Amino acid sequence: MTASLVLVATPIGNLGDLSPRAVEALAGADLICCEDTRRTGRLLAHAGVGRGAAGRPRLRRLDEHTEAAAIPEILELLEAGAAVALVSDAGMPALNDPGARLVAATAEAGHAVTVVPGPSAGSAALAVSGLAADRHCFEGFLPRRGEARAGRLAEIAAHECTTVIYESPHRLAACLQDLADACGAQRRAVVARELTKLHEEIVRGRLGELRDWAAAGVKGEAVIVLEGAPARHGAVADADTGADVERLRGDVERLVSTGVTRRDAVAAVAVENRVPRRWLYNTVLRSNDRR
Repeated sequence: MTASLVLVATPIGNLGDLSPRAVEALAGADLICCEDTRRTGRLLAHAGVGRGAAGRPRLRRLDEHTEAAAIPEILELLEAGAAVALVSDAGMPALNDPGARLVAATAEAGHAVTVVPGPSAGSAALAVSGLAADRHCFEGFLPRRGEARAGRLAEIAAHECTTVIYESPHRLAACLQDLADACGAQRRAVVARELTKLHEEIVRGRLGELRDWAAAGVKGEAVIVLEGAPARHGAVADADTGADVERLRGDVERLVSTGVTRRDAVAAVAVENRVPRRWLYNTVLRSNDRR
């Protein structure tokens, strides 16, 4: 390797996914920046990449807490002609993992930035989901709580493209509940769990079904692939007449009379009529409540 920063994708589970080109890039680096030096050390041992003064390379921790402080040192090494590799614990670095600031600083300083592509949980889950992949939005991990989370969920509910979301196992059920509340329990989704590992599982269904499945307890990191919202095409304006408001209200009440919860009835009618769920609730149902 010549003086440059190279982003190297690493396995998300199955070590057999480490490519020969990735091994070559890691072996040729003077420095490898990584989230966890012990984990990356084990990966190098598996790949047969020597370490130390004779074998190269050395490892430097670079995570969300240390990235800013590490950048000046790394730029000095690049200026001196060193070859630097960047990895994350799994998948492609700088995508929902540390490294984006280092990449930006390296490019701004005029040094070459290259990439060795490979495993990515998001793209793997999107490909296996069977949902539309020509247009998609990568959300990564959602905000944990408060207005930031509520606002992001509202945006996702309105997205007409497929959305990819990361979630940890102990928060998966709550995330699916929040998505069902925002998008409606009938919105289709896929949960990809433990991708490339021994217990890989792909679960397909409606958000309400997946919410109930996850409530029983799920192990392993998960990727949620969420179907996009139906295209609006002016549906709100078309529906905003007295006759249509009464029809939509009647549709909701009929579903409720069959035992469907009001929340799920609103979601189902919104999807069927291609109107936003929030608009349906605020314009149609709240106006009824105020009578």
